[in-house]
Amino acid sequence: MMSLNRRTLLKGASAASMALAAPALIGRAAAADPIKLVAILDQSGGLDLLGRPMLAATKLAVDEINAAGGLVDRQIEMISYDPQTTIQFYTQFATQAAAGDRADVVHAGITSASREAIRPLLNRYQSLYFYNTLYEGGVCDMNNFCTGSTPAQTVEKLVPYAMKKWGPKVYVVAADYNYGQITAQWVKKYVADNGGETVDIEFFPLDVSNFGPSIQKIQAAKPDFVMSALVGAAHISFYRQYAGAGLTTQIPLASTTFGLGGEHLLVSPEAAEGMLLCYAYFEEIDTPANKDFIEKLRASSSDEIPYVGETTARSYEGVYLWAEGVKKAGTADRAAVIEALRSPVSFDGPSGHLTIEPKTNHLVQNVYIGEIKNQKIEIIEEFDAQPPSDTLLVCDLDANPNQSTFYFENGLAAAGIE
Repeated sequence: MMSLNRRTLLKGASAASMALAAPALIGRAAAADPIKLVAILDQSGGLDLLGRPMLAATKLAVDEINAAGGLVDRQIEMISYDPQTTIQFYTQFATQAAAGDRADVVHAGITSASREAIRPLLNRYQSLYFYNTLYEGGVCDMNNFCTGSTPAQTVEKLVPYAMKKWGPKVYVVAADYNYGQITAQWVKKYVADNGGETVDIEFFPLDVSNFGPSIQKIQAAKPDFVMSALVGAAHISFYRQYAGAGLTTQIPLASTTFGLGGEHLLVSPEAAEGMLLCYAYFEEIDTPANKDFIEKLRASSSDEIPYVGETTARSYEGVYLWAEGVKKAGTADRAAVIEALRSPVSFDGPSGHLTIEPKTNHLVQNVYIGEIKNQKIEIIEEFDAQPPSDTLLVCDLDANPNQSTFYFENGLAAAGIE
């Protein structure tokens, strides 16, 4: 996914080896026979903007559960690794978590590429896996719980809303890995379903930061709006260059990736003004539970967290969902916890009411559309209890419990979508 020269790779490998030899132990001093939770989240590299607050939220949930007495009379020992936005290190640390640490649960991965690198490995070692990031849908795996929103929960809502507001001609820009590739196909489907036209789709590697030629193509195509599924630090340049070309006021933007890491605070107010977003969580959700979460997260984190997005809230809620499964099972044993989670369990968190959908091991969750106004996000639409209907097209773990497949790896054909 990222290109590294040999010197950089060796330096990174050395740092990873040190991390393997001395993992970070977070939380209370380990009591006898603690339950082990391993977090593998990027704390450096291009995705640290998302990974650092996700780790802080994971730690907050673990600390709260331990302070309340732990789970089934045991404390949780949290071990964290920094894969440095490098797939090779993800596989190294997942192996360490499963075979070395003998983790009871692993919460890990930001990109779909990292998830697919470690999901089969954690299955092989029978290490329970939580993936707490919004993604393109289609994972069907008894051992893997995907708690982030999927396109049927976000893109399906955002596309018709934006088309009604701005018009039917849509131009898509997306990151060039499976999330961007497959999300672009979902956008194209939902545009067509609502009587619109996808005029062009462009993909960009994660390290690309020059969008000049593409911005010229967008100007020439004259779409009614641009749908962005760009990802990571380098891709923030797109929004700056787009505003620099004077397009923000001419061709508006919508996205299911922008703002997750506070990107709207990193660009000028003009660059993000009026952009439409859709997630299962916004920091601006006006509930006592969310305000309490925000306050505790910022007070507990050693890093400044300018904005709290879905991946951060879901990392916190993912730990609590797993904890509900352990409590219901009365044990941290993997098979018993999976059965309890799928019974199913629910949790009321900062994003609202969450319930495990047992056919897919995904979530039924609330979804929100927001609009950026002067670098703040105003929630303008809410959809309660949305199921992962995209993944339900291909996955039924009740009927086929031995499935361990990412059905949309090569596109949406598995769901009967051309």
